[in-house]
Amino acid sequence: MNLGFLAKKFITFFVEPLGLIATLLVIGLYMLHVKKYRFAKVLLFVGLFLLLLFSYPPFTNFLVQNLENQYPKFDYKTNVKYIHVLGSGHNTDSSQPISSQISSGGTKRVLEGVIIHKQMPDTKIIFTGYAGDTNTTNAQMNAKLAHALGITYKDMIINANPTDTKEEALFTKSFVGEKPFVLVTSATHMPRAMMLFHSLGMHPVPAPTNFYKSEFRGYLRAPAPLYFYISSLAIHEYLGILWAKLTS
Repeated sequence: MNLGFLAKKFITFFVEPLGLIATLLVIGLYMLHVKKYRFAKVLLFVGLFLLLLFSYPPFTNFLVQNLENQYPKFDYKTNVKYIHVLGSGHNTDSSQPISSQISSGGTKRVLEGVIIHKQMPDTKIIFTGYAGDTNTTNAQMNAKLAHALGITYKDMIINANPTDTKEEALFTKSFVGEKPFVLVTSATHMPRAMMLFHSLGMHPVPAPTNFYKSEFRGYLRAPAPLYFYISSLAIHEYLGILWAKLTS
């Protein structure tokens, strides 16, 4: 894992909800300690307000809908040769079944790729993704789940080297070129992924999965940790899109 990748992860933490709120609260408490009460009150108020805002279901739904509504579900009628399933998180706890070792989002990506492959049996599924802090790569874990669901290894292409979406895209471009292929990833991640693949001159057909949006249920909803997590995912994608536009 290179230094640039680690630096990007470190900086990202402090501009996403958890890191930003933690920083505001820590500085606010320090200002209380040094008796700068006015500044402390402002920081603590802003930190607590953001914590509640990002945990508030209607606000979370607003954030994810703007991402997830950009691409409809796959229609299973596209004639392509390859299905690229982007990597996600996993663990290697042998006491868990393979369906639990892969993250919820990753499991849904693999499942969608398998469904598409079974609708178009002449296709091959591409799995990409590095090991993270484990001793097994995400690409291998996803392939293992696909195999458990009935896909033969001869119908898979496994690359364990890519550490981010751009590296995943460059690998697929090396043999797909400008030909259409199905791109499977989480619905929140799809806009940024499509932007990146298009910037490389590629023509992915989106197959979003792992949706977080929900029907509107009114504004009288209590904040909850789940919605904070979903908001954090959405903010991560907005920041990624912004960064891609600034550096393109």
